[in-house]
Amino acid sequence: MREEFWFHFPFRVRYSEVDAQAVVFNAHYLTYFDTAITEYFRALGYDYLGEVARTGIDFHTVKTVVEYKAPIRFDEDIEVCVRVARIGRSSINLALAIFAKGSEDLRATGEVIWVATDQKTHQSVAVTEDLRALIASREKALGRG
Repeated sequence: MREEFWFHFPFRVRYSEVDAQAVVFNAHYLTYFDTAITEYFRALGYDYLGEVARTGIDFHTVKTVVEYKAPIRFDEDIEVCVRVARIGRSSINLALAIFAKGSEDLRATGEVIWVATDQKTHQSVAVTEDLRALIASREKALGRG
């Protein structure tokens, strides 16, 4: 499964992120996902804030899913993997997975769906062709099947 992702972002679990059971508190998984998604787009060379200012289009999160596979504990090194699984007319589906650093030890999977939205009208709009092309340049699986 790890080979499905070209992008991996490292984290070390901080003490403040664990709960009374000594595992990462569930809400922090979405923080890990959000941070890794930001870094994914940075690695693509996409100027997120610049594009929002230039086009008036931003993304709204419309769905998040986290599936917990195995505990993550304090001071562990993990990697959050991100890929774009699908691009619709106005939506981008992001697939995520968390692994122990450098291994196939899967700890969680996730999905985040964004919808491109005109920030004046708050209506959905098409994902720009420039962003589609940028994503497709790295996400080779989007061109298949």
